[in-house]
Amino acid sequence: MKADFYETLGVERSADEKVLKTAFRKLAMQFHPDRNPGDQSCEIRFKEINEAYECLKDPQKRAAYDRFGHAAFENGGGMNGGGNGFGAGGFADIFEDIFGDMMGGGRRRSSGGRERGADLRYNMEISLEEAFAGKTAQIHVPASVSCDECSGSGAKPGTQPVTCTTCGGHGKVRATQGFFSIERTCPTCQGRGQTIKDPCTKCAGQGRVVEERSLSVNIPAGIEDGTRIRLANEGEAGLRGGPAGDLYIFLSVKPHEFFQRDGADLYCKVPISMTTAALGGAFEVATLDGTQTRVKVPEGTQNGKQFRLKGKGMPVLRQPQVGDLYIQTAVETPQSLSKRQRELLEEFDKLSSKENSPQSAGFFSRMKDFFESFAER
Repeated sequence: MKADFYETLGVERSADEKVLKTAFRKLAMQFHPDRNPGDQSCEIRFKEINEAYECLKDPQKRAAYDRFGHAAFENGGGMNGGGNGFGAGGFADIFEDIFGDMMGGGRRRSSGGRERGADLRYNMEISLEEAFAGKTAQIHVPASVSCDECSGSGAKPGTQPVTCTTCGGHGKVRATQGFFSIERTCPTCQGRGQTIKDPCTKCAGQGRVVEERSLSVNIPAGIEDGTRIRLANEGEAGLRGGPAGDLYIFLSVKPHEFFQRDGADLYCKVPISMTTAALGGAFEVATLDGTQTRVKVPEGTQNGKQFRLKGKGMPVLRQPQVGDLYIQTAVETPQSLSKRQRELLEEFDKLSSKENSPQSAGFFSRMKDFFESFAER
């Protein structure tokens, strides 16, 4: 006795089209014969699942089944309805989605079994100085290259690949299972359409060997951290003379001892003495263009004061503009005072007035008013 179609798919009788399709996809993936080779019970189960879905996904067939059960399709009623049993929106619509990898849905192959090589990644670290000036770097990359013994064909010199006798050179074979035909990758030639009887001894029939290559990479001035540089056709060689992949250089810029970067601008924190901040003065800073620039400190400079050095930042990639360098002062409080230094500072403190420290005086004055306002409430 046939099992109930709804029970076969594991759904309620009120299930809509979306629920039916989801249930079918899950079960078909689980019990497909190609995923369970040699398991006769899975093949039978798969046929039952397909038969149930073919009925229930068709509104007219489903209505007949709901009313008469399996008897609706006996005595010539038929499940196929005179066609191939697929129908609009049925199994054929989702077959490739479920079993695409079984039908050659993987890496694309060109005629003659040629297959594009994989893309490669190379991580490179450069200094901020190198990012500023640009450079030409030599890198060494281990990768598959075309075999020079067989010129990339994979066949022993003097021989040629031959047409696959299993698929006739198509790279795919067709088999009938139950109510439908399955087209999948040829197991003999793996979809290439050709086989090699006498493989090259150097590359074992792959048409490529692993070697270390030396490449020149041009790093333009102003390049930023995280930039990716593509070297076309410098990736892994293709199989049996197929096109090579690409090589991608991923750049990272090392942290600098003095400078922090923000786009095209540079920032540098410079400590200055308390006396320089109070009396004024000057100091020299080195810049990435190899020069030194004199920075004047006006009298009464406060901690965190910024000075802008125009055009002393980073170049903008492939543009004529150049960023700026911002110098931020950090006023240093003197330490390890001698007796005489302490006496002088104490004397200075006695002689100081609100005008000497306007920010401090103003802050504590406002704080006092704030506190007194609470006392009045």
